[in-house]
Amino acid sequence: MVRLELLCARSEQCTWEVTQKLLRWGIAADDRDRIVDSLVDRRFVDDARYASAYARSKFLFSRWGRKKIRLGLVAKRVSRELIDDAVAEATAGDAYMDTLRGLMKSRSRSFDFPLTRDDALKLCRFAMQRGFEWECVSRVLDELRHGGYDEEDS
Repeated sequence: MVRLELLCARSEQCTWEVTQKLLRWGIAADDRDRIVDSLVDRRFVDDARYASAYARSKFLFSRWGRKKIRLGLVAKRVSRELIDDAVAEATAGDAYMDTLRGLMKSRSRSFDFPLTRDDALKLCRFAMQRGFEWECVSRVLDELRHGGYDEEDS
């Protein structure tokens, strides 16, 4: 129990991660549930806080889009409501489109302008693999095609 408390104090953990860790340690099901409930009651584990921290860090540092963040949280078995709130909070405002613009401008520097169809497809695939929605990607692609990029923008 102390080992888990130290882990949770050091870094955010979700309920599913803690449960999986206890499972790997060979803890019985009744004891697992009791331990997890205790950690949740004492706020060592909080899925809302975890989802918020995960979404914020993946957006700010890894520059992931909404879709990829959602998939990551779904894989951690976080509830849909918590995922929706965390993603909305992390990607609010103009920062989302600014991040996508920056990524696509940076990547487009390896291509010649005007963009060929193949280069545009590569650029779109890159942005969509990062988890950005097609509507946003196509809007930024149109901006790039019509305006190119300025050295001052970076």
